[in-house]
Amino acid sequence: MKKSFLFLLFITLLSVACKAQHLRLPSFFSDHMVLQRNTEVYIWGWGRAGQQVLVAPSWTIDTITCVVSGEATWKTKIVTPDAGGPYTIQIHSQGQHLELNDVLIGEVWLCSGQSNMQWSARNNVKEIKEILPTINNKNIRLLQVSNIAAQTPQDNIFDQWTECNPTTVESFSAIGYFFADRLHRELDVPIGIINSSWGGTSAEFWTPKEEIAKDPELVQNALLQKPAPRKPYQPGVLWNSMIYPLVHYKIAGVLWYQGEDNTISYSGYDKLIQTMVLSWRSAWNHDFPFYFVQIAPYTYKYKIPNAALLREQQTKTALNLPHAGMVVTTDLVDNIKDIHPQQKKAVAHRLADLALVYPYRREMIDFQSPIYRDYRIENDKMRIFFHHLYGNLHVEGKEIVDLYIAGEDKVFHPADFKLDGKELLVFSKKVNKPAAVRFGFTNTSMPNLFTETGLPVAPFRTDNWNQF
Repeated sequence: MKKSFLFLLFITLLSVACKAQHLRLPSFFSDHMVLQRNTEVYIWGWGRAGQQVLVAPSWTIDTITCVVSGEATWKTKIVTPDAGGPYTIQIHSQGQHLELNDVLIGEVWLCSGQSNMQWSARNNVKEIKEILPTINNKNIRLLQVSNIAAQTPQDNIFDQWTECNPTTVESFSAIGYFFADRLHRELDVPIGIINSSWGGTSAEFWTPKEEIAKDPELVQNALLQKPAPRKPYQPGVLWNSMIYPLVHYKIAGVLWYQGEDNTISYSGYDKLIQTMVLSWRSAWNHDFPFYFVQIAPYTYKYKIPNAALLREQQTKTALNLPHAGMVVTTDLVDNIKDIHPQQKKAVAHRLADLALVYPYRREMIDFQSPIYRDYRIENDKMRIFFHHLYGNLHVEGKEIVDLYIAGEDKVFHPADFKLDGKELLVFSKKVNKPAAVRFGFTNTSMPNLFTETGLPVAPFRTDNWNQF
């Protein structure tokens, strides 16, 4: 009898405990979170099927209601006000109550990619390590997504929002923090920054596997990724676990720093990234801006300039993907034998400049690096034209580093130059009939051609030859 009583008591307590857990939210709906301002945002979770859920944000007198589905899930929209807070959000259902406190309304950005996005003070990024004790801003909030892979799409992560302070920033993306800090200073609104990145990962892992499977070239390139310690290797596994759970969480845009791990399959990188971004935008149902960092100079162990060829693919993405922009980093490297350049603050500020122009409508001139547009042959010279250039070109030094010209024999020679405002004239005494120009087109090149605002011109070539 005693055992039966104890068993019945255990079952009763278990039933009560389970009932108490029926009303739940994803873990990232937490205290200290930031919601996107002046828009409709989703709040969702789980509950007892058929029951009504009441959601009451403190910034409005309205209470939003919805009904839990037969699959025990619920989702509803909330209209957010202009930037401000802190607010509370109360959620009720069947006698159960949840409350989110210290909620801010502002701008929310997602950072993703591999180690150069992930790197933090704990990875000895000196720029952030030196100022870490001074960082304390309750109007910047951080969401660090744990590195977990999954074979199928997940509905939750295991992480919560935190306030920005020395403890939370120490392991957070340096680029993410510097970007958030710059945006907060410029816009004077709360900033929420989500870091969902994993060192050494290829873009295939962040792309839904069904999208990879649609294209034979993407499938073959994905097969070049092999199992290795400390990272997954299959298409879609990080999309499933580190991006998909967030797709209904309204964001202003995405920052991306990745590509080093795709130098092995450079030829399909533009197609891969466009496939990834379009799949993300479709999932969010939002054509958000996508700003990315071109991979930096580094001594890759390839016989051909795979990194230069991947940068060429990134340039294509910058030109062809709507609402995209690229940060060039050829001037931000202090050691070409280190794949993790130390200068993260300048990278973040260049990303912030892109964001300040779109979507925040600040007026700037030459806020992004010039990209090769076209050329014209003028007797023994080639005139080079650029996108995104309004002021004049500027050379730091007497010669342009890694500037070459070739004739129809496809033999490249160091080139002379003349700056003609925002156009570049290239020539050589050894080439009477020019056919092609290459600029900074090596894995390690750090050329010295800039805009008047100090941004480096993106490396380029005018040919498509296979001679390297």
